[in-house]
Amino acid sequence: MWCAARGWPVHPLAPGFKTPAGNCPACREHLHAPQTCTCVAEGKWCHGFHAATTDTARLNAWWGAQPTMGVGVSCGPAGLVVLDVDAHRAEVPDRDRLLPGISIHPDVNLAGLASGFDTLALLAAYRGRSNPAEDEATLRVRTPSGGLHVWYRIAESAVRYRSSTGSSPKVALAWQVDVRATGGYIVAPATRVRAGAYVPVGAARLPAPLPDWLAAELERTGHVVTDGPFRPAVPPSRRSARPDAPAAHRLLDPLLAEVQDCAAIPHGASFTEKLNRAAYTAGGLVGAGHLTDSQARELLAAAADIARPYQSHRSLAVINSALSAGISRPLHFKGRP
Repeated sequence: MWCAARGWPVHPLAPGFKTPAGNCPACREHLHAPQTCTCVAEGKWCHGFHAATTDTARLNAWWGAQPTMGVGVSCGPAGLVVLDVDAHRAEVPDRDRLLPGISIHPDVNLAGLASGFDTLALLAAYRGRSNPAEDEATLRVRTPSGGLHVWYRIAESAVRYRSSTGSSPKVALAWQVDVRATGGYIVAPATRVRAGAYVPVGAARLPAPLPDWLAAELERTGHVVTDGPFRPAVPPSRRSARPDAPAAHRLLDPLLAEVQDCAAIPHGASFTEKLNRAAYTAGGLVGAGHLTDSQARELLAAAADIARPYQSHRSLAVINSALSAGISRPLHFKGRP
């Protein structure tokens, strides 16, 4: 209610997790675009941030039914841009991938750089600005994993920004710094998951305006949405997008079904592994001419969006990588060249 009163549409998260509450059985069984689903109009929480609302009656009904659910905020409609600074252990990439579009001189000592806190500080230093992770004027939230959410707001008439992941090879602000904006959501302060709570840091409890220099960096790195209101791609029906070859259909469909079935399990479903396997197989079919590249991408994106509608950018990165790898290894059926 605190979020909704500030005009931030919210949606339920699965109890104990940072992922959206599961869709209804019908939505899990059939591929369809969230925008065309009747569940939202019927007051259900299907499809995560697509169902987010500020309607108090609906919120009372949702959390009255399951008071242990967490709270997710749909960033785009709320006019929010949140920097999700990760502190996960990961192999540090080459210096040319730390700050996309910025060449870090070889003389710059990067010893000790290990997380998004370091790359965000590095970006701020390059621009001669204060580190957003230390911005006491805006809402900052410590995550259970040791990361930090830095919240900013944008004016209603301002440009809109797209979400991204810090590991993306195409659109990223900095390594291990995700951007939550249009097409994404953020966990609300005070939400508790199994790993711990999302705890506000410092005295600020509301987002400050997005600093001009960060707005310029988001524009430079391709985060500006220029194609009108956000409209996720409508996934094709299985009938229209299935490969013509029966053998390709028999091989790929079970793998797509495994990806889609992850919708019923918000955590620990090996979603990335299953999506990677399906995309690699689809790539092999594309390489052998049994399936077009566009058909493969549509099928994979549709299945991924049903399972994890809140991480489309991360899913796309998996699809791009595995599909390319599969194309280089054409999958020929027995008896065919």
